[in-house]
Amino acid sequence: MVGGVRPVVSGGGSERVAGTFAVFGALMTGDDDAACELAAARVAACRSRGLVGALPHALQLLTQAQILSGRHTEAAASGAEAWQIARDTGQEGRLRHLHGILARLAAIRGEDDECRRLAHQAEGSARERNGSGWGGCALTLLDLVRARYDTAAERMAGILDGPLGHTVIVTFAIADYVEACARLDEPDRATAAFARFDAWAEASGRPWAAAVAHRCRALLAPRQRAEAHFEAALAPAPLAGRPFEQARTRLLYGEWLRRARRRADAGTQLRAALHAFTELGAEPWAERARTELAATGVHAAEPGPPAASAALSTLTSQELQVVRLAATGATNRQIGAQLFLSPRTVGFHLYKAYPKLGISSRAELAGLDLGPP
Repeated sequence: MVGGVRPVVSGGGSERVAGTFAVFGALMTGDDDAACELAAARVAACRSRGLVGALPHALQLLTQAQILSGRHTEAAASGAEAWQIARDTGQEGRLRHLHGILARLAAIRGEDDECRRLAHQAEGSARERNGSGWGGCALTLLDLVRARYDTAAERMAGILDGPLGHTVIVTFAIADYVEACARLDEPDRATAAFARFDAWAEASGRPWAAAVAHRCRALLAPRQRAEAHFEAALAPAPLAGRPFEQARTRLLYGEWLRRARRRADAGTQLRAALHAFTELGAEPWAERARTELAATGVHAAEPGPPAASAALSTLTSQELQVVRLAATGATNRQIGAQLFLSPRTVGFHLYKAYPKLGISSRAELAGLDLGPP
């Protein structure tokens, strides 16, 4: 049972639809953990029943949930598999949607050219508009981290006023619009849009959403009232969920504290932001935190990613999938059946992955933290 919803894993047509809408519901209400679990159940059902045509959509939903919940390495693997199967089975509309979703991951990682390429491919036809909400919001996020605030605000305003303005990803991206407008010293420009996000956050009851709403209030409020909202955004209760958003709040608060000449307090927030961004693979955001931290004059050793995370980041998406399944004890033939690969190809991926993980045999996989298969 997940968030009061039992995962639907049967292969029947009506049950597949019900399972898909269960994931949609979790995504729309910001329940990231439920979305991940329900989507993973859909993926598992598709694999076990050989539903190759339905698998890209299930993997797409899983990719969305993983990105939103900060599981970026897993999202890259899920998205790459979804893209490959969608391409092989001729699902052009699905590919456009996937391009938009993966553009957000590229924006977080600071892969500027890749983000723009994917977002452009996501647009599709005017009639379909597949993935364009994700792609446009990804470009806004990239503009934001690259300090192109005018472009970010203009782009987001256009999306909010367009036919995609009330989609889930655009609702989430209102916080990006608020930040862009605040950095332009035009907070009133974002007031109406924020009211919409604020109402959604209150209705959803998600701690991460309430925290983001407080961050937005801090950016929109007069300076003397901002700190109370930053503190509320970082209070212990709202810290569950969306680590990327939490790190962004710490970065903004650290910037605010530094400008208030409270360097030690700023250093505390900025070090935490740097550590989180580094773990998430959000390099341009980590660089901003480094720059701010250096400006405080507080010396701090740069945190590095845990050894397991660093090793996993060297694997290709398919190598990661293969080693995770191999770690469960699955044979090459069983892994191949799940991933639609030949046993020989599975063996090749394991051969390539072992030295990257610092191991030499299948038996050693069980001792590694590889995340869920």
